[in-house]
Amino acid sequence: MPTVPTTSAADGVRALSAVVLPVLAKGPIVRRAGAVNAAERLDLDTRAVTEMQRLRERYGPGPVQVRLPGRRLTLLLEPADVHRVLHAPTDEFSPATREKRGALGHFQPDGVLVSSPEERLQRRPFNEEVLQTGRTVHSHGEAMTIAVREEVAALLGHLDFAGSLDWPAFHLMFWRVIRRVVLGDSARDDVPITSDLDQLRADANWSFLRPTKRRTRERFLQRLQGYIDRAEPGSLAQLAAVTEAADGTKPHQQLPQWLFAFDAATWASARALALLASDGGVMADARAEAESAGDPPDLPRMRAVILESLRLWPTTPLVLRDTLRDTEWAAGTLPAGASVVVFAPFFHRDETRVPEAHRFAPDLWLRERTEDDWPLVPFSAGPAMCPGRNLVLLVASAVLGELVRQRGLRLQRPLDLQRLPGLLSPFRLSFEVS
Repeated sequence: MPTVPTTSAADGVRALSAVVLPVLAKGPIVRRAGAVNAAERLDLDTRAVTEMQRLRERYGPGPVQVRLPGRRLTLLLEPADVHRVLHAPTDEFSPATREKRGALGHFQPDGVLVSSPEERLQRRPFNEEVLQTGRTVHSHGEAMTIAVREEVAALLGHLDFAGSLDWPAFHLMFWRVIRRVVLGDSARDDVPITSDLDQLRADANWSFLRPTKRRTRERFLQRLQGYIDRAEPGSLAQLAAVTEAADGTKPHQQLPQWLFAFDAATWASARALALLASDGGVMADARAEAESAGDPPDLPRMRAVILESLRLWPTTPLVLRDTLRDTEWAAGTLPAGASVVVFAPFFHRDETRVPEAHRFAPDLWLRERTEDDWPLVPFSAGPAMCPGRNLVLLVASAVLGELVRQRGLRLQRPLDLQRLPGLLSPFRLSFEVS
């Protein structure tokens, strides 16, 4: 059987320059503000979706390969292939790709995302139990809500004094919440541990091309172990200390991914706040929901807005898998060792297939979704779906719920909700009290 088609050299260069290189320039592990702002101005994400549409028109439903020196990059072009890859066993399509191992090895060399299939069987259950993957409201939700309310109250004091809310203030508040939720209340002002993580993530942007700062990584991981040893009540570190872990799990090396994933929630939440501030009706509904919510708050409408921000502007634009054995496709065979790429913005913003592609449509997330739906994958899917999905949505929705419950906010640069931009930089967002 023939192999999966390969693009021409010219089309390969176009695909790499339009789809892959902008993601690398913006920073796949920690965002570079200047590059994100430039990509927004140049509308590079819209161009990337257009290029993917062009590849589908030229090469058919795919997949299609792009040849690199010593590597095969395989772009998926149809939803059925996305469903197949993401829902397949991890011993067929591994989430621990070569590039991911090189990047995440800088700060979590034994994390579940970079584990072999055998190691994953040991480490994934620990992550799911601590993060309580199947629960909408975590058992530590009450402690998390207290942290959110206290930090949002401090932010509102800044907002009332300054008269506006910008990214640095929002990001500072959110990271205080993250440290308290993951590590404990005493970590509120532990900026050095976040600085170490940021340094390591900046190097991780370069994957294998930059050497690991081993002393910084060791210091960072030792500090995480210290929080597990303290096991502060109400924190994830407390649960990590008491949850049974299989041999080789290394609980303290699972925490970096929780911190890393929570950081993406800051971008998604800022963008969700921009959407709310641009839609008076949805804002009113979200405020009413927050005012009537219990404790801890379960806010399905607010979660839907956050999920919609992740659909419009995915924080993980490239979902990667490596083939561990030869696989058969309608177009041919793909050999073991190929890198399979799901470019999420293409499937989220393809106006030829998605009627809501460029408009604000939070109701997409208020109905039951099935595996047969069009692939909207804000948290990936299948056995490698983010185990902290519900936890992130709980904390992020609580933050936004507390903000909109107490203040009316107006976006300084209003969004056209019927034709939203291909990329919205959180670094340039600014809100005023309305």
